[in-house]
Amino acid sequence: MTMRISLSSALLAVCFAIGVAATTPAPARAQTAPALPSGEGRDIVAVACTQCHTLNALTAMRDGPVGWKRHVYNMVIRGAQLSPRDVDTVLQYLNTNFGPGQSLPPAKAITLTPGAGKELVETRCALCHDLERVTAAKRQKREWPGVVANMFDRFGLAAPDEASAISSYLAANYGTD
Repeated sequence: MTMRISLSSALLAVCFAIGVAATTPAPARAQTAPALPSGEGRDIVAVACTQCHTLNALTAMRDGPVGWKRHVYNMVIRGAQLSPRDVDTVLQYLNTNFGPGQSLPPAKAITLTPGAGKELVETRCALCHDLERVTAAKRQKREWPGVVANMFDRFGLAAPDEASAISSYLAANYGTD
């Protein structure tokens, strides 16, 4: 008898195996929990997120409500043990403590290249990223509009003129051919 395994079944099995391996508790991960700001949802985040990874990835990033929702739902799909009520609590906690405009870990001072759009990069992009990350990103010129559109979407902001100015500035000054 020949057994056929569909691609989706194989992918599901691989994801399950990765999920089982990734959810093996690691004592060193639990030690990162005190770095989280206090508030409702802190304990849920500390337990649910550290089942698979350290909190460094979370505490070093800033995202808007749409972006955090994508991250959390992606983690639930990957096996994060969160009830629907926990998801709402976690989203509120992340938006409050790790949303745009919240302080980022200290970074080295970066001076952007002068040009049209520079001020928008300093005010919009720096809400979530340190400028070193913005300037170090290696993107082809044609990729910048999509990257910027994605960031505006994650932030929940519709400002096509600003997105266009930022994309043009980044492509001209930090884009590769």
